[in-house]
Amino acid sequence: MASKLPTVAIIGQANVGKSSLFNRMVRAQQAIVAREAGTTRDNVLGRVEYKHHQFWLVDTAGLKDPNDEFEASIQEQITEAADVADVILVVVDSTQYASDEDRIVAKKALKSKKPVILLTNKADLKTSLPNEEYRRLGIKSIIRTSAEHNSGITDVLDEIVEIIPAKSEEEADEILRIALIGRPNVGKSYLFNTLAGKQQAIVANIAGTTRDVNRVSVRYSTRDLEILDTAGMRKPGKQEVGIEKFSVLRTLQAIEEADICFLLMDVNELNTQLDQRLAGIIDEAGKGMVIVVSKWDSVQDKDAYTRDALAPSIARTFKFTPWAPLIFTSSVTGQNVTKLFDLALDIDARRKQETKTRVLNDMLQNAVQKHPPAGLKNTHPKLRYMVQTDTAPPWFVIHGSNLKFVHWSYKRYLEKQLRETYNYAGTPIKFSFLDEKQIKANKERIAQGKEPVTKKYKQAKEAEKAPKKS
Repeated sequence: MASKLPTVAIIGQANVGKSSLFNRMVRAQQAIVAREAGTTRDNVLGRVEYKHHQFWLVDTAGLKDPNDEFEASIQEQITEAADVADVILVVVDSTQYASDEDRIVAKKALKSKKPVILLTNKADLKTSLPNEEYRRLGIKSIIRTSAEHNSGITDVLDEIVEIIPAKSEEEADEILRIALIGRPNVGKSYLFNTLAGKQQAIVANIAGTTRDVNRVSVRYSTRDLEILDTAGMRKPGKQEVGIEKFSVLRTLQAIEEADICFLLMDVNELNTQLDQRLAGIIDEAGKGMVIVVSKWDSVQDKDAYTRDALAPSIARTFKFTPWAPLIFTSSVTGQNVTKLFDLALDIDARRKQETKTRVLNDMLQNAVQKHPPAGLKNTHPKLRYMVQTDTAPPWFVIHGSNLKFVHWSYKRYLEKQLRETYNYAGTPIKFSFLDEKQIKANKERIAQGKEPVTKKYKQAKEAEKAPKKS
């Protein structure tokens, strides 16, 4: 298991530029897989690699209801950030004097005893106030930033990597970790208890605090599994109302720690926008996924037609993750609960399967012959060969030239061909494209003591060094 990545949370009032800063920091370092057009998800989670450090960057406002009042949403964001994040970035608008709300944010962030950095954003504007104006917030580290002009971003990244540990690998273990993910009240705790109770050999049942991730260890079919439940994370006695009480950071950490996520949806309230966002985050994190429709026992008129009618509508909602299997369950009757264990073991095996380079390249050549990639008038991408460089998730690197012209729809086409060649049901697969001309040009530039012409150079070099599977 790879070591757990630190979490850096961005908090602050609306309209101070949190999302723009998030995009700059993620884009500046090219999040490990570039976000593709055509999906429905918002930018809430980015994986940043910088100077031999990796961390999750979280814009906690991204999963909140924008219509929510300041008190409810901002307080919840700060509480979560203080609980879970390793570093907290407090963002203020440097064209405005510090408000009472800014003081509340700063005070709560400092009270957490976590490292806090204050970003005075919009510093490029003429009306921007000097940093001295914000000293009274009590945050020692202040960095002037402009998301608009991409200034101050490397200063922020430099400070973050001073605080967090360098990335390292822990010894792999054979435990398969499964996280139950979903909105409040979709039946996660019920399923957690049912899955745990199905097995007699419960190795450990570590009760978390009310805001913690509950976990239970079980043994199934010669495998040790650990089930993570994100439901036990809300304050007792607090009524849950939709998105604003949704615990973002706990969920992100559970997704990161897990190998496979069961995305639960209440059969009586399917296909919400938040479900789509969660599926997008699981996909981006490279985890296996099963879409689990819960509370099937509560449907009065359930015959084969009901399920057949529901399935296409669910598939349309999750068309950007067509690889995720769909299963209908009931924790009350136990329907299909054991089948979830079997599905998880199957998906785990597919995530770890290795391919033959010869088969991959036959597939690539056939795909290109059937449907050559489009380009510009005199410039067409040439896809020469592909290799698998990693598993869990399966990762493929395609070498060639003019690859920057490969359209995202063509990547989808290649993924479809690959899935028809090897069974990758239940897991996302990732692609990287290495442009040989660009690598050669950058090698020459570096030999001349010049900077490489693209930030992707380092990423390309690392992929080049990755172990090739035959």
